[in-house]
Amino acid sequence: MTILQGIGSITMGGREVWPLVEGGKGVAATNHQSSGAWAMAGGVGTISAVNADSYDPTGKIIPQVYNALTRRERHEELVEYAIEGAAQQVTRAYEMASSELQRGIGGININVLWEMGGAQRVLHGVLERTKGMVNGVTCGAGMPYKLSEIAAHYGVHYYPIISSARAFRALWKRAYSKAAEWLGAVVYEDPWLAGGHNGLSNAEDPRVPQDPYPRVKDLRATMRETGISDSVPIIMAGGVWRLDEWTDWLDNPELGTIVFQFGTRPLLTKESPIPEGWKARLMTLEKGDVLLHKFSPTGFYSSAVRNPFLRDLEARSERQVAFSTTATGDHQFQLDVGVGAKRYWVTRDDLLRAREWHGEGFTDALKTPDNTLVFVTPDSKAMIRKDQADCMGCLSQCAFSGSAATETNTTGRLADPRSFCIQKTLQDIAHGGDTEQNLMFGGHSAYRFASDPFYSNGFVPTVKQLVDRILTGA
Repeated sequence: MTILQGIGSITMGGREVWPLVEGGKGVAATNHQSSGAWAMAGGVGTISAVNADSYDPTGKIIPQVYNALTRRERHEELVEYAIEGAAQQVTRAYEMASSELQRGIGGININVLWEMGGAQRVLHGVLERTKGMVNGVTCGAGMPYKLSEIAAHYGVHYYPIISSARAFRALWKRAYSKAAEWLGAVVYEDPWLAGGHNGLSNAEDPRVPQDPYPRVKDLRATMRETGISDSVPIIMAGGVWRLDEWTDWLDNPELGTIVFQFGTRPLLTKESPIPEGWKARLMTLEKGDVLLHKFSPTGFYSSAVRNPFLRDLEARSERQVAFSTTATGDHQFQLDVGVGAKRYWVTRDDLLRAREWHGEGFTDALKTPDNTLVFVTPDSKAMIRKDQADCMGCLSQCAFSGSAATETNTTGRLADPRSFCIQKTLQDIAHGGDTEQNLMFGGHSAYRFASDPFYSNGFVPTVKQLVDRILTGA
């Protein structure tokens, strides 16, 4: 094996590792099999601790069924599932890779979403049960101020996911400077390249990608201003496919130590836990098939395959009209379809559009928090209402159901029918559900599976084969 010049093992979080990190993808998409194998190969395996699977005594996955009648009680069930599942996954991964881990080689991290419902409780529960096994906690989707405090309490490193130097500066000033010795690395997740949720801000245009280099250079400059050593890596996440495309980042004094996170490529490995249908679908993607969108109930932008599920959400939002509760301005025409006896006024053009949608079978109008109405079929309305009613509080704030981790258990805003139940769809696709009718997160380089010669003739590598391949630069 010829290793790309400039790539060698480094020390990160007190471990000797290749500068290669497995991206910690959502619900059940990275587990003990993939992460244990990644650690065995000398990298950092990252277990998703977002409602991870747990197993019965025979080794079968225990379905996460919610039996409680109230949302608050279902949330307690969810937290129990999350702690049990993540603890089991960490234990299995550690046992799998123990021969290397006990020599100080490789590492196992867990990944959590800060906006996950009960995130702090889950972190405490998992780290309490897995002492000595977890090297670090990777965390994003929000501003995880408490992350450093929790990690330091258990003697593990923390790896905040940010998308700008400004975000890291805020975290450092408010909290991280008090636990500086436990900062393992800073993950720069590029908003325009990474799959899943990202940190695209209101000041940035989703349609105008920015070069990651100057953004990471600014991040390193900010880290230096705070006194953080260049030996603390920045992990580049998003758009990383082959290392020979990043040679100008290696041994670069402007950037300091750089590590690369691979989120998409590890999905297509023997040890990857995603279903075979999902793996097969990855091989068919074309450039542009991954869409940066804002339908997620988290309120964050995210990137996913633009399959019929996502196109249905796009079409739902297009069947939308603004309304007034009185005849005012241009809203002089009373809506006469989709709203029963309720009285709403719309513009003439929107009245005609609404009648057309009604004629096409979109006969039910649902109110949004923005004083608009979206038109859906009766079946779609029934599914939306059921999913909203079944909410178990998987997010600290959910736009779709209106739930929130507050005293009142609500965001105070109307539930938004333009979104969807993210827990339901991610659990379904991860356990064999239809890849066309579920949310399929993916990075914007996923189309490269179809053209990369490494995957020709449907070849699916082991994690070790993939890591060896990456280290050649290809």
